Amino acid sequence: MDKKLINPATSIDRLREISAWVSSVQDLDQLLELIIETATRMMDSKACSLLLVDKKTKKLYFKVATGEKKVDVKKFEIDMGKGIAGFVAEKGEPLLVPDVNADPRWYKEISDSIGFKTQSIACVPMKVKGETIGVVEIIDKVTGEPIQKEDLAILSVFAELAALAIGNARKIARDKREINDLKKELDIKYEIVGESNALRKVTFDAIKVANSKASVLILGASGTGKELLARLIHREGSRQNQPMIVLNCAALPETLLEDELFGHEKGAYTGATGRKIGKFELADGGTIFLDEICEMSTGMQAKLLRILQEGVFYRVGGNKPISVDVRVISATNRNIAEEVAEGRFREDLYYRLNVVEINMPALRERKEDIPLLAQRFLDIFKRERGFPDLTISEKAMDDMLLYDWPGNVREMKNAIERAVVMGNGKEILSEDLPDFASNQKYKGLEVGLSLKEAVKTFKKELITLNLQHTGGNRSLAAKNLCIQRTYLSRLISKYNLT
Repeated sequence: MDKKLINPATSIDRLREISAWVSSVQDLDQLLELIIETATRMMDSKACSLLLVDKKTKKLYFKVATGEKKVDVKKFEIDMGKGIAGFVAEKGEPLLVPDVNADPRWYKEISDSIGFKTQSIACVPMKVKGETIGVVEIIDKVTGEPIQKEDLAILSVFAELAALAIGNARKIARDKREINDLKKELDIKYEIVGESNALRKVTFDAIKVANSKASVLILGASGTGKELLARLIHREGSRQNQPMIVLNCAALPETLLEDELFGHEKGAYTGATGRKIGKFELADGGTIFLDEICEMSTGMQAKLLRILQEGVFYRVGGNKPISVDVRVISATNRNIAEEVAEGRFREDLYYRLNVVEINMPALRERKEDIPLLAQRFLDIFKRERGFPDLTISEKAMDDMLLYDWPGNVREMKNAIERAVVMGNGKEILSEDLPDFASNQKYKGLEVGLSLKEAVKTFKKELITLNLQHTGGNRSLAAKNLCIQRTYLSRLISKYNLT
Protein backbone atom coordinates (compact mmCIF):
# COMPACT_ATOMS: atom_id res chain seq x y z
CA MET A 1 0.00 0.00 0.00
CA ASP A 2 1.28 3.49 -0.88
CA LYS A 3 2.08 5.41 2.32
CA LYS A 4 0.85 8.64 0.73
CA LEU A 5 -2.66 7.22 0.49
CA ILE A 6 -2.85 6.41 4.20
CA ASN A 7 -5.03 8.83 6.11
CA PRO A 8 -4.31 8.56 9.88
CA ALA A 9 -7.92 9.27 10.85
CA THR A 10 -9.22 6.67 8.41
CA SER A 11 -6.68 4.14 9.66
CA ILE A 12 -7.79 4.69 13.25
CA ASP A 13 -11.43 4.15 12.30
CA ARG A 14 -10.51 0.94 10.48
CA LEU A 15 -8.57 -0.32 13.47
CA ARG A 16 -11.43 0.35 15.84
CA GLU A 17 -13.71 -1.72 13.60
CA ILE A 18 -11.33 -4.66 14.02
CA SER A 19 -11.98 -4.72 17.79
CA ALA A 20 -15.16 -6.77 17.33
CA TRP A 21 -13.10 -9.39 15.50
CA VAL A 22 -10.34 -9.20 18.10
CA SER A 23 -12.78 -10.04 20.90
CA SER A 24 -13.74 -13.33 19.24
CA VAL A 25 -10.23 -14.69 18.59
CA GLN A 26 -9.06 -17.41 20.98
CA ASP A 27 -5.35 -17.79 20.04
CA LEU A 28 -3.84 -14.87 21.96
CA ASP A 29 -0.21 -15.32 20.85
CA GLN A 30 -1.17 -15.44 17.18
CA LEU A 31 -3.43 -12.42 17.57
CA LEU A 32 -0.79 -10.28 19.33
CA GLU A 33 1.75 -11.11 16.64
CA LEU A 34 -0.77 -10.09 14.00
CA ILE A 35 -1.46 -6.77 15.76
CA ILE A 36 2.22 -5.88 16.15
CA GLU A 37 3.13 -6.95 12.61
CA THR A 38 0.25 -4.85 11.26
CA ALA A 39 1.40 -1.89 13.35
CA THR A 40 4.93 -2.27 12.00
CA ARG A 41 3.74 -2.25 8.37
CA MET A 42 1.12 0.47 8.74
CA MET A 43 3.48 2.80 10.60
CA ASP A 44 6.46 1.92 8.41
CA SER A 45 8.65 1.42 11.49
CA LYS A 46 12.02 -0.31 11.76
CA ALA A 47 10.87 -2.32 14.78
CA CYS A 48 7.85 -2.70 17.03
CA SER A 49 7.55 -4.45 20.37
CA LEU A 50 4.87 -5.42 22.85
CA LEU A 51 6.05 -5.76 26.44
CA LEU A 52 4.00 -7.13 29.33
CA VAL A 53 4.30 -6.40 33.05
CA ASP A 54 5.21 -9.31 35.32
CA LYS A 55 3.46 -8.41 38.59
CA LYS A 56 5.64 -10.70 40.67
CA THR A 57 9.03 -9.44 39.48
CA LYS A 58 7.93 -5.86 38.66
CA LYS A 59 9.66 -6.18 35.31
CA LEU A 60 8.68 -5.80 31.67
CA TYR A 61 9.37 -8.67 29.30
CA PHE A 62 9.13 -8.79 25.50
CA LYS A 63 6.06 -10.77 24.45
CA VAL A 64 6.13 -9.90 20.73
CA ALA A 65 8.79 -8.13 18.68
CA THR A 66 9.44 -7.32 15.01
CA GLY A 67 12.53 -6.05 13.22
CA GLU A 68 15.90 -7.53 12.39
CA LYS A 69 16.79 -8.05 16.08
CA LYS A 70 13.41 -9.45 17.18
CA VAL A 71 14.94 -12.69 18.47
CA ASP A 72 17.80 -11.03 20.36
CA VAL A 73 15.63 -8.44 22.09
CA LYS A 74 13.43 -11.11 23.72
CA LYS A 75 16.34 -12.11 25.95
CA PHE A 76 16.06 -8.85 27.93
CA GLU A 77 13.84 -7.59 30.73
CA ILE A 78 13.29 -4.01 31.85
CA ASP A 79 12.62 -2.80 35.39
CA MET A 80 9.47 -0.78 36.00
CA GLY A 81 10.36 2.90 35.75
CA LYS A 82 13.58 2.21 33.83
CA GLY A 83 14.03 3.34 30.23
CA ILE A 84 11.30 4.72 27.99
CA ALA A 85 9.18 1.54 28.19
CA GLY A 86 9.58 1.27 31.96
CA PHE A 87 8.70 4.96 32.41
CA VAL A 88 5.48 4.63 30.33
CA ALA A 89 4.50 1.43 32.15
CA GLU A 90 4.97 3.11 35.52
CA LYS A 91 3.25 6.41 34.66
CA GLY A 92 0.55 4.96 32.38
CA GLU A 93 0.87 7.82 29.89
CA PRO A 94 2.02 7.75 26.22
CA LEU A 95 5.39 9.20 25.35
CA LEU A 96 7.04 10.39 22.11
CA VAL A 97 10.82 10.80 22.19
CA PRO A 98 12.17 12.34 18.91
CA ASP A 99 15.81 11.94 19.99
CA VAL A 100 16.54 9.23 22.55
CA ASN A 101 20.16 10.37 22.98
CA ALA A 102 18.92 13.69 24.34
CA ASP A 103 16.50 12.08 26.79
CA PRO A 104 17.85 11.07 30.25
CA ARG A 105 15.24 8.29 30.50
CA TRP A 106 16.78 6.45 27.55
CA TYR A 107 18.11 2.99 28.54
CA LYS A 108 20.65 2.29 25.78
CA GLU A 109 22.11 -0.96 27.13
CA ILE A 110 19.69 -3.14 25.14
CA SER A 111 20.35 -1.33 21.83
CA ASP A 112 24.10 -1.39 22.42
CA SER A 113 24.04 -5.11 23.36
CA ILE A 114 22.18 -6.24 20.23
CA GLY A 115 23.75 -3.67 17.91
CA PHE A 116 20.55 -1.88 17.00
CA LYS A 117 20.89 1.86 16.45
CA THR A 118 17.90 3.84 17.75
CA GLN A 119 17.03 7.46 17.06
CA SER A 120 13.38 7.91 18.13
CA ILE A 121 10.73 5.98 20.05
CA ALA A 122 6.97 6.21 20.47
CA CYS A 123 5.61 4.23 23.41
CA VAL A 124 2.02 3.87 24.68
CA PRO A 125 0.56 1.93 27.63
CA MET A 126 -1.83 -1.01 27.37
CA LYS A 127 -4.56 -0.88 29.98
CA VAL A 128 -7.23 -3.30 31.18
CA LYS A 129 -9.84 -1.76 33.49
CA GLY A 130 -7.54 1.16 34.22
CA GLU A 131 -4.54 -1.02 35.11
CA THR A 132 -1.41 -0.80 32.94
CA ILE A 133 -0.55 -4.36 31.89
CA GLY A 134 2.21 -3.49 29.40
CA VAL A 135 3.32 -1.17 26.61
CA VAL A 136 3.62 -1.07 22.83
CA GLU A 137 6.50 0.82 21.25
CA ILE A 138 7.81 1.57 17.76
CA ILE A 139 11.41 2.48 16.94
CA ASP A 140 12.29 4.84 14.06
CA LYS A 141 10.82 5.02 10.59
CA VAL A 142 12.23 2.98 7.74
CA THR A 143 12.24 6.17 5.65
CA GLY A 144 14.30 8.03 8.22
CA GLU A 145 11.45 10.46 8.84
CA PRO A 146 10.79 11.42 12.50
CA ILE A 147 7.93 9.78 14.38
CA GLN A 148 4.99 12.20 14.56
CA LYS A 149 2.14 12.79 17.02
CA GLU A 150 -0.21 11.22 14.46
CA ASP A 151 1.86 8.05 14.70
CA LEU A 152 1.42 8.11 18.46
CA ALA A 153 -2.37 8.25 18.00
CA ILE A 154 -2.33 5.25 15.65
CA LEU A 155 -0.02 3.34 17.98
CA SER A 156 -2.47 4.01 20.83
CA VAL A 157 -5.21 2.25 18.88
CA PHE A 158 -2.97 -0.78 18.33
CA ALA A 159 -2.31 -0.79 22.07
CA GLU A 160 -6.08 -0.67 22.71
CA LEU A 161 -6.56 -3.68 20.42
CA ALA A 162 -3.78 -5.62 22.11
CA ALA A 163 -5.13 -4.76 25.58
CA LEU A 164 -8.61 -5.83 24.50
CA ALA A 165 -7.26 -9.15 23.22
CA ILE A 166 -5.29 -9.78 26.42
CA GLY A 167 -8.22 -8.77 28.62
CA ASN A 168 -10.58 -11.11 26.75
CA ALA A 169 -8.06 -13.95 26.90
CA ARG A 170 -7.64 -13.50 30.65
CA LYS A 171 -11.39 -13.39 31.14
CA ILE A 172 -11.83 -16.56 29.09
CA ALA A 173 -9.08 -18.29 31.09
CA ARG A 174 -10.66 -17.11 34.36
CA ASP A 175 -14.11 -18.27 33.24
CA LYS A 176 -12.71 -21.67 32.26
CA ARG A 177 -11.10 -22.06 35.67
CA GLU A 178 -14.33 -21.09 37.40
CA ILE A 179 -16.32 -23.48 35.21
CA ASN A 180 -13.89 -26.30 35.93
CA ASP A 181 -14.02 -25.51 39.66
CA LEU A 182 -17.83 -25.50 39.57
CA LYS A 183 -17.84 -28.79 37.67
CA LYS A 184 -15.59 -30.33 40.29
CA GLU A 185 -17.85 -29.04 43.06
CA LEU A 186 -20.93 -30.39 41.29
CA ASP A 187 -19.24 -33.73 40.64
CA ILE A 188 -18.53 -34.03 44.35
CA LYS A 189 -22.01 -32.81 45.29
CA TYR A 190 -23.74 -35.26 42.96
CA GLU A 191 -21.38 -38.18 43.40
CA ILE A 192 -22.94 -41.50 44.34
CA VAL A 193 -21.08 -42.80 47.39
CA GLY A 194 -20.86 -46.48 48.21
CA GLU A 195 -19.17 -49.77 47.42
CA SER A 196 -21.93 -52.26 48.24
CA ASN A 197 -22.89 -54.89 45.69
CA ALA A 198 -26.40 -53.46 45.48
CA LEU A 199 -25.09 -50.02 44.58
CA ARG A 200 -22.43 -51.36 42.22
CA LYS A 201 -25.10 -53.14 40.19
CA VAL A 202 -27.20 -50.00 39.93
CA THR A 203 -24.30 -47.80 38.81
CA PHE A 204 -23.13 -50.49 36.38
CA ASP A 205 -26.60 -50.59 34.78
CA ALA A 206 -26.68 -46.77 34.65
CA ILE A 207 -23.34 -46.57 32.85
CA LYS A 208 -24.43 -49.27 30.39
CA VAL A 209 -27.56 -47.35 29.43
CA ALA A 210 -25.86 -43.93 29.43
CA ASN A 211 -24.75 -43.93 25.78
CA SER A 212 -28.10 -45.05 24.42
CA LYS A 213 -31.11 -42.88 23.62
CA ALA A 214 -33.43 -45.07 25.67
CA SER A 215 -35.74 -43.50 28.21
CA VAL A 216 -34.94 -44.57 31.76
CA LEU A 217 -37.35 -44.99 34.66
CA ILE A 218 -35.72 -44.94 38.10
CA LEU A 219 -37.68 -46.49 40.94
CA GLY A 220 -36.92 -46.21 44.63
CA ALA A 221 -38.06 -44.81 47.95
CA SER A 222 -37.68 -41.12 48.78
CA GLY A 223 -34.13 -40.12 49.65
CA THR A 224 -32.38 -43.03 47.95
CA GLY A 225 -30.60 -40.83 45.40
CA LYS A 226 -32.68 -41.19 42.24
CA GLU A 227 -31.63 -37.77 40.98
CA LEU A 228 -27.96 -38.62 41.57
CA LEU A 229 -28.38 -41.70 39.40
CA ALA A 230 -30.06 -39.62 36.68
CA ARG A 231 -27.13 -37.20 36.75
CA LEU A 232 -24.70 -40.10 36.50
CA ILE A 233 -26.49 -41.36 33.37
CA HIS A 234 -26.33 -37.89 31.83
CA ARG A 235 -22.70 -37.33 32.83
CA GLU A 236 -21.53 -40.66 31.41
CA GLY A 237 -23.45 -40.34 28.13
CA SER A 238 -22.87 -38.60 24.81
CA ARG A 239 -25.01 -35.64 25.95
CA GLN A 240 -22.74 -34.79 28.88
CA ASN A 241 -21.74 -31.42 27.42
CA GLN A 242 -25.37 -30.45 26.85
CA PRO A 243 -27.77 -29.21 29.53
CA MET A 244 -29.49 -31.39 32.09
CA ILE A 245 -32.75 -29.91 33.35
CA VAL A 246 -34.41 -31.17 36.55
CA LEU A 247 -38.09 -30.73 37.38
CA ASN A 248 -40.08 -32.13 40.32
CA CYS A 249 -43.56 -32.85 39.00
CA ALA A 250 -45.01 -32.97 42.51
CA ALA A 251 -43.99 -29.40 43.28
CA LEU A 252 -46.39 -27.70 40.85
CA PRO A 253 -50.12 -27.78 40.04
CA GLU A 254 -51.11 -28.85 36.52
CA THR A 255 -51.32 -25.36 34.97
CA LEU A 256 -47.94 -24.28 36.32
CA LEU A 257 -46.37 -27.63 35.41
CA GLU A 258 -47.44 -27.21 31.78
CA ASP A 259 -45.99 -23.72 31.77
CA GLU A 260 -42.71 -24.98 33.26
CA LEU A 261 -42.40 -27.84 30.79
CA PHE A 262 -43.44 -26.09 27.59
CA GLY A 263 -43.19 -22.34 28.28
CA HIS A 264 -45.67 -19.74 27.05
CA GLU A 265 -46.10 -16.99 24.49
CA LYS A 266 -46.56 -13.34 25.34
CA GLY A 267 -50.20 -12.69 26.25
CA ALA A 268 -51.01 -16.38 26.73
CA TYR A 269 -52.71 -15.46 30.00
CA THR A 270 -52.93 -12.56 32.43
CA GLY A 271 -49.46 -11.71 33.60
CA ALA A 272 -47.70 -13.31 30.63
CA THR A 273 -45.87 -10.11 29.67
CA GLY A 274 -43.25 -11.88 27.56
CA ARG A 275 -42.31 -15.18 26.02
CA LYS A 276 -41.06 -17.87 28.41
CA ILE A 277 -38.86 -20.77 27.35
CA GLY A 278 -39.90 -24.05 28.93
CA LYS A 279 -37.79 -26.87 30.35
CA PHE A 280 -38.02 -29.00 27.22
CA GLU A 281 -36.59 -26.19 25.09
CA LEU A 282 -33.86 -25.53 27.63
CA ALA A 283 -32.97 -29.22 27.57
CA ASP A 284 -32.80 -29.44 23.76
CA GLY A 285 -29.84 -31.64 22.85
CA GLY A 286 -29.50 -32.76 26.45
CA THR A 287 -31.49 -34.49 29.17
CA ILE A 288 -34.58 -33.70 31.20
CA PHE A 289 -35.14 -35.43 34.53
CA LEU A 290 -38.79 -35.61 35.63
CA ASP A 291 -38.92 -36.55 39.29
CA GLU A 292 -42.10 -37.84 40.95
CA ILE A 293 -43.61 -38.60 37.54
CA CYS A 294 -46.63 -40.36 39.10
CA GLU A 295 -47.81 -37.04 40.53
CA MET A 296 -48.54 -35.79 37.00
CA SER A 297 -52.23 -35.46 36.11
CA THR A 298 -53.70 -37.58 33.32
CA GLY A 299 -54.07 -34.46 31.15
CA MET A 300 -50.39 -33.63 31.49
CA GLN A 301 -49.53 -37.28 30.91
CA ALA A 302 -51.19 -37.06 27.49
CA LYS A 303 -49.18 -33.96 26.56
CA LEU A 304 -45.96 -35.56 27.75
CA LEU A 305 -46.74 -38.69 25.71
CA ARG A 306 -47.09 -36.57 22.58
CA ILE A 307 -43.67 -35.01 22.89
CA LEU A 308 -42.15 -38.43 23.55
CA GLN A 309 -43.81 -39.85 20.46
CA GLU A 310 -43.30 -36.92 18.07
CA GLY A 311 -40.56 -34.77 19.61
CA VAL A 312 -42.86 -31.76 19.09
CA PHE A 313 -44.80 -29.51 21.47
CA TYR A 314 -46.50 -26.09 21.59
CA ARG A 315 -45.89 -23.30 24.04
CA VAL A 316 -48.92 -22.30 26.08
CA GLY A 317 -50.84 -19.82 23.93
CA GLY A 318 -48.77 -20.68 20.85
CA ASN A 319 -49.63 -22.33 17.55
CA LYS A 320 -46.12 -22.92 16.24
CA PRO A 321 -44.80 -26.48 16.65
CA ILE A 322 -41.41 -26.65 18.36
CA SER A 323 -39.15 -29.63 17.74
CA VAL A 324 -36.62 -30.76 20.31
CA ASP A 325 -34.20 -33.61 20.81
CA VAL A 326 -34.37 -34.46 24.51
CA ARG A 327 -33.59 -37.63 26.42
CA VAL A 328 -36.11 -38.22 29.20
CA ILE A 329 -35.20 -39.78 32.52
CA SER A 330 -38.03 -40.08 35.02
CA ALA A 331 -38.38 -41.30 38.58
CA THR A 332 -41.00 -42.15 41.16
CA ASN A 333 -41.20 -43.50 44.70
CA ARG A 334 -44.58 -45.06 44.03
CA ASN A 335 -45.44 -48.52 42.73
CA ILE A 336 -45.96 -47.32 39.18
CA ALA A 337 -47.13 -50.71 37.90
CA GLU A 338 -49.92 -50.58 40.46
CA GLU A 339 -50.72 -46.99 39.40
CA VAL A 340 -51.08 -48.23 35.82
CA ALA A 341 -53.23 -51.21 36.84
CA GLU A 342 -55.60 -48.92 38.75
CA GLY A 343 -55.85 -46.42 35.88
CA ARG A 344 -54.06 -43.51 37.53
CA PHE A 345 -51.14 -43.60 35.14
CA ARG A 346 -51.37 -44.06 31.37
CA GLU A 347 -50.15 -47.45 30.25
CA ASP A 348 -48.83 -46.14 26.91
CA LEU A 349 -46.82 -43.42 28.69
CA TYR A 350 -45.52 -45.99 31.18
CA TYR A 351 -44.08 -48.10 28.38
CA ARG A 352 -42.58 -45.02 26.73
CA LEU A 353 -40.83 -44.00 29.93
CA ASN A 354 -39.91 -47.51 31.05
CA VAL A 355 -37.64 -48.64 28.22
CA VAL A 356 -35.00 -49.31 30.87
CA GLU A 357 -35.95 -49.64 34.54
CA ILE A 358 -33.44 -49.23 37.38
CA ASN A 359 -34.27 -49.72 41.04
CA MET A 360 -32.36 -47.66 43.60
CA PRO A 361 -31.79 -49.74 46.75
CA ALA A 362 -32.88 -48.43 50.14
CA LEU A 363 -30.09 -47.60 52.57
CA ARG A 364 -31.06 -50.52 54.80
CA GLU A 365 -30.26 -52.79 51.83
CA ARG A 366 -26.68 -51.49 51.61
CA LYS A 367 -25.64 -50.89 55.19
CA GLU A 368 -21.98 -51.45 54.41
CA ASP A 369 -22.12 -48.05 52.66
CA ILE A 370 -23.15 -46.24 55.86
CA PRO A 371 -19.58 -45.54 57.11
CA LEU A 372 -18.58 -44.14 53.70
CA LEU A 373 -21.67 -41.95 53.49
CA ALA A 374 -21.26 -40.77 57.06
CA GLN A 375 -17.67 -39.74 56.41
CA ARG A 376 -18.60 -37.95 53.16
CA PHE A 377 -21.32 -35.91 54.86
CA LEU A 378 -19.06 -35.25 57.83
CA ASP A 379 -16.35 -33.90 55.49
CA ILE A 380 -18.86 -31.53 53.91
CA PHE A 381 -20.38 -30.16 57.11
CA LYS A 382 -17.20 -29.93 59.17
CA ARG A 383 -15.68 -27.70 56.44
CA GLU A 384 -18.78 -25.51 56.53
CA ARG A 385 -18.63 -25.21 60.33
CA GLY A 386 -14.86 -24.92 60.59
CA PHE A 387 -14.25 -28.13 62.57
CA PRO A 388 -11.33 -29.72 60.65
CA ASP A 389 -10.61 -32.39 63.30
CA LEU A 390 -14.20 -33.49 63.91
CA THR A 391 -14.70 -37.28 63.95
CA ILE A 392 -17.51 -39.77 64.57
CA SER A 393 -17.36 -41.83 67.76
CA GLU A 394 -17.43 -45.61 67.53
CA LYS A 395 -20.70 -45.79 69.47
CA ALA A 396 -22.37 -43.21 67.18
CA MET A 397 -21.29 -45.21 64.14
CA ASP A 398 -22.63 -48.43 65.68
CA ASP A 399 -25.97 -46.71 66.28
CA MET A 400 -26.13 -45.58 62.68
CA LEU A 401 -25.37 -49.11 61.49
CA LEU A 402 -28.17 -50.52 63.65
CA TYR A 403 -30.75 -48.03 62.38
CA ASP A 404 -32.87 -48.85 59.31
CA TRP A 405 -33.00 -45.28 57.90
CA PRO A 406 -36.57 -45.12 56.56
CA GLY A 407 -35.71 -41.70 55.10
CA ASN A 408 -32.66 -43.24 53.42
CA VAL A 409 -29.60 -41.21 52.43
CA ARG A 410 -31.43 -37.90 52.76
CA GLU A 411 -32.34 -38.69 56.38
CA MET A 412 -28.76 -39.68 57.10
CA LYS A 413 -27.40 -36.46 55.62
CA ASN A 414 -29.75 -34.43 57.80
CA ALA A 415 -28.78 -36.46 60.87
CA ILE A 416 -25.06 -35.83 60.31
CA GLU A 417 -25.65 -32.12 59.73
CA ARG A 418 -27.64 -31.90 62.97
CA ALA A 419 -24.92 -33.75 64.84
CA VAL A 420 -22.23 -31.41 63.54
CA VAL A 421 -24.27 -28.34 64.49
CA MET A 422 -25.35 -29.59 67.92
CA GLY A 423 -22.18 -31.44 68.91
CA ASN A 424 -19.04 -30.36 70.74
CA GLY A 425 -17.01 -29.73 67.58
CA LYS A 426 -14.55 -32.52 68.39
CA GLU A 427 -16.42 -35.81 68.17
CA ILE A 428 -19.94 -36.77 67.16
CA LEU A 429 -21.49 -38.73 70.02
CA SER A 430 -24.59 -40.91 70.09
CA GLU A 431 -26.53 -38.21 71.93
CA ASP A 432 -25.83 -35.77 69.07
CA LEU A 433 -27.79 -37.99 66.69
CA PRO A 434 -31.59 -38.13 66.49
CA ASP A 435 -33.34 -40.67 68.68
CA PHE A 436 -33.19 -43.68 66.44
CA ALA A 437 -36.16 -46.00 66.79
CA SER A 438 -35.53 -49.37 65.23
CA ASN A 439 -38.35 -50.47 63.00
CA GLN A 440 -37.47 -54.08 63.77
CA LYS A 441 -38.31 -55.01 67.33
CA TYR A 442 -38.42 -58.35 69.07
CA LYS A 443 -41.96 -59.65 68.67
CA GLY A 444 -42.06 -61.60 71.94
CA LEU A 445 -42.47 -65.31 72.76
CA GLU A 446 -45.47 -67.56 72.35
CA VAL A 447 -47.28 -69.16 75.27
CA GLY A 448 -46.67 -72.90 75.54
CA LEU A 449 -42.96 -72.95 74.78
CA SER A 450 -40.64 -74.78 77.15
CA LEU A 451 -37.85 -72.78 78.72
CA LYS A 452 -35.31 -74.49 76.46
CA GLU A 453 -37.40 -73.75 73.33
CA ALA A 454 -37.96 -70.15 74.41
CA VAL A 455 -34.21 -69.59 74.96
CA LYS A 456 -33.46 -71.15 71.54
CA THR A 457 -36.10 -68.98 69.83
CA PHE A 458 -34.85 -65.87 71.57
CA LYS A 459 -31.22 -66.56 70.56
CA LYS A 460 -32.16 -67.21 66.92
CA GLU A 461 -34.22 -64.03 66.62
CA LEU A 462 -31.66 -61.92 68.44
CA ILE A 463 -28.81 -63.12 66.21
CA THR A 464 -30.92 -62.71 63.08
CA LEU A 465 -31.89 -59.16 64.09
CA ASN A 466 -28.28 -58.15 64.72
CA LEU A 467 -27.08 -59.64 61.45
CA GLN A 468 -29.79 -57.72 59.61
CA HIS A 469 -28.78 -54.47 61.31
CA THR A 470 -25.11 -54.96 60.46
CA GLY A 471 -25.70 -55.98 56.87
CA GLY A 472 -24.38 -59.47 57.58
CA ASN A 473 -21.18 -58.22 59.21
CA ARG A 474 -20.48 -60.96 61.77
CA SER A 475 -17.64 -59.11 63.49
CA LEU A 476 -19.83 -56.10 64.18
CA ALA A 477 -22.78 -58.29 65.20
CA ALA A 478 -20.57 -60.19 67.64
CA LYS A 479 -19.31 -56.90 69.06
CA ASN A 480 -22.87 -55.63 69.58
CA LEU A 481 -23.79 -58.91 71.29
CA CYS A 482 -20.62 -58.77 73.45
CA ILE A 483 -19.51 -62.25 72.36
CA GLN A 484 -16.60 -63.64 70.37
CA ARG A 485 -16.96 -63.79 66.60
CA THR A 486 -16.08 -67.49 66.62
CA TYR A 487 -18.86 -68.18 69.14
CA LEU A 488 -21.32 -66.24 66.97
CA SER A 489 -20.30 -68.32 63.96
CA ARG A 490 -20.95 -71.54 65.93
CA LEU A 491 -24.40 -70.29 66.93
CA ILE A 492 -25.19 -69.34 63.31
CA SER A 493 -24.28 -72.87 62.21
CA LYS A 494 -26.11 -74.46 65.12
CA TYR A 495 -29.37 -72.68 64.36
CA ASN A 496 -28.98 -72.96 60.54
CA LEU A 497 -29.01 -69.16 60.11
CA THR A 498 -26.63 -69.08 57.13
